Amino acid sequence: MSAPRRAYLGLGSNEGDRLVLLQDAIDGLGATPGVKVADVSPVYETEPVGGPPQGEYLNAVVAVDTTLSPRDLLDVAKRLEGDAGRDPAGERWGPRPLDIDIVLVGHELVNEPDLVVPHERLFERHFVLAPLADLDPALAVVPRGGWRGVERTTLLLSLPATQ
Repeated sequence: MSAPRRAYLGLGSNEGDRLVLLQDAIDGLGATPGVKVADVSPVYETEPVGGPPQGEYLNAVVAVDTTLSPRDLLDVAKRLEGDAGRDPAGERWGPRPLDIDIVLVGHELVNEPDLVVPHERLFERHFVLAPLADLDPALAVVPRGGWRGVERTTLLLSLPATQ
């Protein structure tokens, strides 16, 4: 195992009880050996990007301190998505009960066919950038084209981090 480092994971849900599914994912991360949930952003409601017509997403970013490799974190994310009922053969960018993206893992760089860290579309995704900036303003990046037209309305709720 490697030394613990801070990782950020983007969470999204637009099917079922979205808030419960996000909380279950946070709880599942916290119950994973080698992962300690450090902080959770406010939850944002956002329009879907790409794909077929579908409902709005709830999005958040969770900060974890982990000794897991990015590959092992991806395995955890896929397990949690499956536990939430996500069909791995589902439509790309289609609706889903849970989506977990690995955004950053310390200063590591990964470029594999099924895993790119930092996330390859990070700078295009306001629904990740806004909650990421809530957790660590030093990571705040203005998306291409600026914040104009980017919805930044925070829901009046937050998910508690698992202790």
